[in-house]
Amino acid sequence: MSEPVRHLLLWGLLLLVGLVVALWSYARQPQFGGQPTGERLSRLQASPHYRHGAFTNLEPTQVLTGDTNTAAILLSGLFNKVPRLRPEQPIPVVKTEIKALDPNADLLIWLGHSSFYVQLAGKRLLIDPVFSRDAAPVPYVNAAFDSTYQYQAEDFPAIDYLLITHDHWDHLDYPSVLALKDKVGRVICGLGVGGHLASWGYRPAQIIEGDWFDKISNDAGLDIHLLPARHFSGRLLEKNQTLWVGFALVSPKRKLFFSGDSGYGKHFADIGQRFGGFDLVALDSGQYDPRWANIHMRPQDAAQAAEDLQARALLPAHVAKFALANHAWDEPLQQMQALSQKHSVALLTPAPGQVLDLASPEASTAWWQPVPSPLVAAPQTAARQGTPNPVEER
Repeated sequence: MSEPVRHLLLWGLLLLVGLVVALWSYARQPQFGGQPTGERLSRLQASPHYRHGAFTNLEPTQVLTGDTNTAAILLSGLFNKVPRLRPEQPIPVVKTEIKALDPNADLLIWLGHSSFYVQLAGKRLLIDPVFSRDAAPVPYVNAAFDSTYQYQAEDFPAIDYLLITHDHWDHLDYPSVLALKDKVGRVICGLGVGGHLASWGYRPAQIIEGDWFDKISNDAGLDIHLLPARHFSGRLLEKNQTLWVGFALVSPKRKLFFSGDSGYGKHFADIGQRFGGFDLVALDSGQYDPRWANIHMRPQDAAQAAEDLQARALLPAHVAKFALANHAWDEPLQQMQALSQKHSVALLTPAPGQVLDLASPEASTAWWQPVPSPLVAAPQTAARQGTPNPVEER
């Protein structure tokens, strides 16, 4: 081997080692979270849903379907983008004075994507809050649409329960969860997710981890159920070491269900039967693709899931904040609206930040259309706009 070739190989090796060290150092930053250890690890390993070193779905679930792989998906996303992947104008967000709301009123505010503020039975809850401009470990990789990050931790009163469905970046946001830490009474999450929270300074007494079908009750009569979803988990390289969940919130007056990220599956019918139906369900309805058909729902899948859940009303979630799939940003909402004539489930489409009165949830506005609805320009502390539309069955 000649001297120049040896020098070239040596420099290549040094460059590779440097890259590995840099990546290793970066992956040790706090936003990547912490791994389950000790009692937390022992408890998740004892779960009937943890098999062969990882959590598994209730039914066989191949994450990537068809003849594809992660590299091919990334390349396709770079070079084969569909038109209108992101909105041309800022999303019309209603900026509600949340701290001024009557704490005893049962209400819901969709904050965009899969983030919700809920008041139920005198308790305040936040579900998967993402206040950051990016839902990724590095900036600009997954940037939120303009204007969709208007709400921040300081806009919220003290939170009784912070609910986390799973540890993906667009649901468990490090800066948001860190900023909320001193406002939160308890965090409820799936098995293993508490490892991230503990590494970010949450006290053990704040963290309640649960398995599918576990129930957390309180003196207000509000029951919080952790329920199955059809998805996966992981913030870096290791997958399915934490449990992904949906939530049912059951008070003496109302029953709500939040699917988190989930593909369509048999679990929806089972949940519907267990609870005897729901007043409102918020379901994964966007960021779908035939290449990952098992882990996210198309609008028609969400409509069928709402039927399976015996729901009175359906609110589309996982839409209108991030471009995670190669479809027009408003396609899920347009399809839901187009499907709204052949089903008994009412379609609720409140604008982000609009208050939905759970005593009479009738917010149905086409806020995503080019001309904003008049309600967007008006600040509000309660909303009962429009009339519910039915949704087509699958």
